[in-house]
Amino acid sequence: MFFGWLKRYVPRGLYGRAALILILPVVTLQLVVSVVFVQRHFEGVTEQLTRGVALELRLVLDRLEAAGWQEAGQVAGALRYRLRPVSAGAVPADDSLRFYDFSGRVVIRELDARLPGFLALELPDDFDVTLYAASARGPVALDFERERVSASNPHQLLVNMVVFGVIFTVIAFLYLRNQLRPITRLAEAAEAFGRGQVLPYKPSGAVEVRAAGRAFLDMRERIERHIEQRTMMLSGISHDLRTPLTRLRLGLSMLDAEDRAPLERDVEDIERLVDEFLSFARGEAVAGEAVATDPLALVREVVEDAARSGAPVTLAEVEAAGQVALRPLAVRRALENLIANAVRYATRAEVSVTAKGDMLCIAVEDDGPGIPPERRAEALKPFARLDPARNQDRGTGVGLGLAIAADVARAHGGALKLAESARLGGLRAELRLAR
Repeated sequence: MFFGWLKRYVPRGLYGRAALILILPVVTLQLVVSVVFVQRHFEGVTEQLTRGVALELRLVLDRLEAAGWQEAGQVAGALRYRLRPVSAGAVPADDSLRFYDFSGRVVIRELDARLPGFLALELPDDFDVTLYAASARGPVALDFERERVSASNPHQLLVNMVVFGVIFTVIAFLYLRNQLRPITRLAEAAEAFGRGQVLPYKPSGAVEVRAAGRAFLDMRERIERHIEQRTMMLSGISHDLRTPLTRLRLGLSMLDAEDRAPLERDVEDIERLVDEFLSFARGEAVAGEAVATDPLALVREVVEDAARSGAPVTLAEVEAAGQVALRPLAVRRALENLIANAVRYATRAEVSVTAKGDMLCIAVEDDGPGIPPERRAEALKPFARLDPARNQDRGTGVGLGLAIAADVARAHGGALKLAESARLGGLRAELRLAR
């Protein structure tokens, strides 16, 4: 709970988190090595070299004071220094070095502390050093090589660390990706199965991932067998129910027309209710393959068909969403159910199509009594009838309209949301489909 605030900065994807787990320790290790080893090691080496140079420079300055320029120049030449006199105005007022020359700061610090008469030091590059010092014979300049006071090419270790760190990180990530791919494939297969699709999947990867994959396949096979057995059972029920209904219809045909008409309507209602129930139980509402469809044209066609049949429905707000992978028959049936549900309990309804990010939203709004917020979850259940918000006396439905629409939305990776209509004041049923 203490690190809960970190969640907003942590990648949400598996690959992103794996990369973070892999790269963060490598970068941290390189930083620690850079600070602890590079700083301390090269600083210590620089200090030792600078101390030796300081002793040699003191010898040259002592010979200059005791014997003069000739002998001091010979000693300096033997020690590979170039000694030359300079005017007081030629001595720089301050030390000169590049801002990223960390070892140069150590050189200046050590020479200033160990060399009497130290005035200034110039470190223009990685090759030359010019020291200015005061002597008994006036200011002098001593030129020598940079490698004598600091380790040569100290950046090579950093370059090697970075280069090899990147190389091995890439290699490790490639191996890690091969281990993560079976997990992502399992997630894709499970997500597709939840939408009514069956993707080919074969367990692979580590032992634990293979075990999870085999468990998923066993679960999928059991669910498919259950669905198949249920479909066969419902087919038998359908056949068994139609037989007595047919006999009942034949018996009614022998009655007088005046007595036969209402009874035949009851039989037709029973047959229609049985067909609706069987269709919902078999999952036919979400059957079929997803194809590229223009949702705006599909919605406009459904609204026009409903308006021709006398339903008070109009197409309001529309927004082009391009081609979207949909099951046209399933979406049509869901939209027809929502429109029929709206006009049954209201005087007018409006349909709108909008695109919100990666979701396609088809909303049906009415000016009816609506559904209380605490009963909206119940309204999505099959065979649910709400009173007085949805009075069953106003139609012969069996309470499957919203349930079928919710199944269609889930099959498309979305959901059916019920809310209050801000425009009409009644119910707003929003069919959200993944684009």
